[in-house]
Amino acid sequence: MSDPTLRHLDLVTDTTPDAEEPVPHMDGAADEGPSTPADGVLDPVGSPRQRMWKGLAQTMALTSFGRKRRPSKSPVPGDAILDALPHPVLVVANDDRILYGNPAAEQFFGTGISVLIGSALTEFIRYDSPLMDITRKCFLHGGSSLNEYDIVIDGPRTGSRLVDVQVAPLPDQAATGAPAVLLSLIERSMAHKIDRQLTHRGAARSITGMAMALAHEIKNPLSGIRGAAQLLEYNVAEGDRMLTQLICKEADRIVNLIGRMEQFSDGRPIEREPVNIHVVLEHVRRLAQNGFAAHVRFIEQYDPSLPPVYGHHDMLVQIFLNLVKNAAEAVPDEGGEITLTTAFQHGLRVQVPGSRDRLDLPLVVTVQDNGQGVPEDIRANLFDPFVTTKPSGTGLGLSLVAKAVNDHGGVIEVDSRPRRTVFKVMLPMYNPKA
Repeated sequence: MSDPTLRHLDLVTDTTPDAEEPVPHMDGAADEGPSTPADGVLDPVGSPRQRMWKGLAQTMALTSFGRKRRPSKSPVPGDAILDALPHPVLVVANDDRILYGNPAAEQFFGTGISVLIGSALTEFIRYDSPLMDITRKCFLHGGSSLNEYDIVIDGPRTGSRLVDVQVAPLPDQAATGAPAVLLSLIERSMAHKIDRQLTHRGAARSITGMAMALAHEIKNPLSGIRGAAQLLEYNVAEGDRMLTQLICKEADRIVNLIGRMEQFSDGRPIEREPVNIHVVLEHVRRLAQNGFAAHVRFIEQYDPSLPPVYGHHDMLVQIFLNLVKNAAEAVPDEGGEITLTTAFQHGLRVQVPGSRDRLDLPLVVTVQDNGQGVPEDIRANLFDPFVTTKPSGTGLGLSLVAKAVNDHGGVIEVDSRPRRTVFKVMLPMYNPKA
């Protein structure tokens, strides 16, 4: 064939005047004459360009990309359809060469189409990955499409991702020059973000009852213990005074801990207003660089067109101050970096706690560091109370962050591996018409 790597594939339709509606050519269908693609250049009947899209159109009609139905009367270019899909789509030959990729595939694999096309899939996915296994099975089973769910794929560009996989053979081998399959990856991260957020909310609620029940019961006797220790300090020998001082310090520490736990029991709706998130992040950065993060290099990657967050200014400061402090403690003393990023992203809606309203969460703020990463054994429970890797930590910092994000109706998630830990916070934007 002349060029098996064409990105722009034209929808081939029946262009006879008396046709009821355009129908994609199916395998074995006779061509009635030359067709005119969207670019106005006549392709000869049976050209590689037509055959490639004919195979894609039939596969889309027979798999989950399109129910078995006739297309609309207004032909849409095939590349526009695939480019609009939010999920990565690849055409892979039986020698693992990538023949086609849509823009979502470029983003997923973190590279441009010029690098994707012609490269082996194994350059991006490990050879022993379940994804490679299901692709090979599709070639072996001929005309059968295959689906697999909850597959973890690992690669140097993708990291570790959970996806659902759909693989379907392309029926027209002449279009690709070799047997090929259409490979679609549906990432499960969005569903898991919501699942994790519900888990974080459950963690906050689980400690709320305990905090409310214990706070007053413990604080009162602690005040008595501290007062008694202060009285004893005046009546004991000089060498024993350090013991009474120790009692006072420990009583104060427990009171402070209970005070932090009491924050979980505050279920009142937060007072919201439009907040410029960049002002919040700049304030947090200045506090950090003049204190605990003086040794850290900050990188700021902001979208200046971002609309305001619909939230509480002081709580947002506390959220990102906690995240930046954790990042500063994780980075090395030499060469430590923290990257603050803001972006706009469509697609996620969640229900506001305590109401039937649903919020869009298009504002994404990430805090990334180049530390050693979160240990795998605590990663799944990182936002639970009392989970910490710090020798002197209480394990309540991230739990309070999760509660504050929850109070905003937002979502927080973490992706961690050595030298790259990313906390991503998705927040609602201010809508003056609401």
